[in-house]
Amino acid sequence: MFNMNAYNIFIVEDDRWYGEILQYHFSLNPDYKITRFETANAFLDNLYLQPDLITIDFSLPDMRGDKLYQKIREINSTVPVIVVSSQQEITVAVNLLKMGVSDYVVKDEAAKDILWNSVIRIRETQTLKNEVIHLKEELRQKFSFEKTLIGQSDALKRIFGMMEKATKTNINVSITGETGTGKELVAKAIHYNSDRRKGTFVPVNMAAIPKELVESELFGYEKGAFTGALGRKTGKFEEANGGTIFLDEIAELDLSVQSKLLRVLQEREVVRIGGNEKVKLDIRLITATHQNLAEAVKANKFREDLYYRLMGLPVELPPLRDRNNDVLILAKHFADEFARQNKLGPITIAQDAKNKLIRYKYPGNIRELKAVVDLAAVMCENNEITADDITFNSIKRENEFLGEQKTLRAYTCDIIKFYLKKNNNDIALTAEMLDIGKSTIYKMMQDKELT
Repeated sequence: MFNMNAYNIFIVEDDRWYGEILQYHFSLNPDYKITRFETANAFLDNLYLQPDLITIDFSLPDMRGDKLYQKIREINSTVPVIVVSSQQEITVAVNLLKMGVSDYVVKDEAAKDILWNSVIRIRETQTLKNEVIHLKEELRQKFSFEKTLIGQSDALKRIFGMMEKATKTNINVSITGETGTGKELVAKAIHYNSDRRKGTFVPVNMAAIPKELVESELFGYEKGAFTGALGRKTGKFEEANGGTIFLDEIAELDLSVQSKLLRVLQEREVVRIGGNEKVKLDIRLITATHQNLAEAVKANKFREDLYYRLMGLPVELPPLRDRNNDVLILAKHFADEFARQNKLGPITIAQDAKNKLIRYKYPGNIRELKAVVDLAAVMCENNEITADDITFNSIKRENEFLGEQKTLRAYTCDIIKFYLKKNNNDIALTAEMLDIGKSTIYKMMQDKELT
């Protein structure tokens, strides 16, 4: 029965007896499908069938092996080719290997076994390469825009438009937005949807690296460059060569290193600490920060020339509170994801829970929403999240309180509730601290405004 997954090997050998021996030998593996040709031209007429591997005799009656190899490469630039020859001249073998043949085997008593092992090795290498290609394609699909940033708001659609523009060129990209808005996810999506997706994506969190180690982490060092440098270290920029380097929290970069980073970006080359060799760079740079870099420049905390070099295409991520019903779309996504990962069965979100979720402002943005939904999924009964299952534990930041749209009465209630909780419901102490009458608090409690 024909094996659809057979490994197709073409043998080009003018010696019929030797060709039949090779065909029989390879046919011992049921996964191999062998097709044999006695002339170069007959083989070339069938090359469109796209074999997985080719063995060619160097001395064919109608074409030398090196010429045949060149013709193969003109038609198929990737198929592995093994040259089998009765010639034992080293120069012939070396020249063919330089041209790119996968192996050179001399016809002798050991040739069959050498060929057998060579085919196994080549097939294993091809399998690994195919797995890498498959994994990278999975990554590209995983980081498609719609799967990276979930939602349907107009604000999000504008971001998709900017991301699409970023994938078409190698322009530097600067991503801004509050903590938890998904800056690294956007950077990955841009990388895996661009022409650089076959290269490496190297993320670096500048805030997580001690200042004295930043330079060596970014640019690498040579053995003996300083005490403790026991060997050469490749820097993050070199690691990202051919791909993308993502510098998160770029505002945290020390001024002393900013000038060196600027030079690397200008010259498109890096020199390891303690070395002289210039390593040429082919990278895409994406930076991110939750701070206002323009204000940092004004405060002389960030170099103006570096600022303009990094700016490139600016992508400003909106906070979750400005994305309307995306909150509910994301909440449903996180609930489904949590249920799938923990084998809980489908989880629904009741209307009162939706109302509670949509009213909240999410100072921690998407990261906070996910934490809230995960906890609610654990606390809920019968796989339905209700308002009682939702707990907000956000940390109020400066100006966040006043940033919420409430009436003066609602703000007053919040302030009194805060101090009552702080004072263990001591009404007299709370009234004294806020300089209001105790009767005011009692009246508001009676009207259930402080519940």
